[in-house]
Amino acid sequence: MRPPRVAVVGESLDRRLIGPVSRADIVRFAGAGGDFNPLHHDPEFARAAGFDDVIAMGQYQAGLLAALLSDLFGVENVLEFGVRFVRPVGLGDTVELSGEVMTVTGVVADLKLTASVEGEPVVTGTARVRVQGEDTP
Repeated sequence: MRPPRVAVVGESLDRRLIGPVSRADIVRFAGAGGDFNPLHHDPEFARAAGFDDVIAMGQYQAGLLAALLSDLFGVENVLEFGVRFVRPVGLGDTVELSGEVMTVTGVVADLKLTASVEGEPVVTGTARVRVQGEDTP
């Protein structure tokens, strides 16, 4: 088990860029997660639904945020994680992942997380993680 890391209120988490999102990314994620909604693989269906082309499933962006979180804090230190889907991600989009430490109380930190495309949020999230406190070795 990795030890908890130090977190400071106001600290910006390491930013990460993912993309551009490809058709292969979407298909691989659909296969891994079992989401075969035609919005994610059928361009004609997606256009009939009002999109320019297929869109990535929201869980793809949520998974990217979860990976950032577990890479930075260790999955064993993630206590809570939740997301809200704001808007779709399309082919060619580059997703920027970011976050901020909002509070630190004892050995627990609350985080604000964002996945955005061209500066506009596509998924927002929150997390609670175990961190190194004053009495943590």
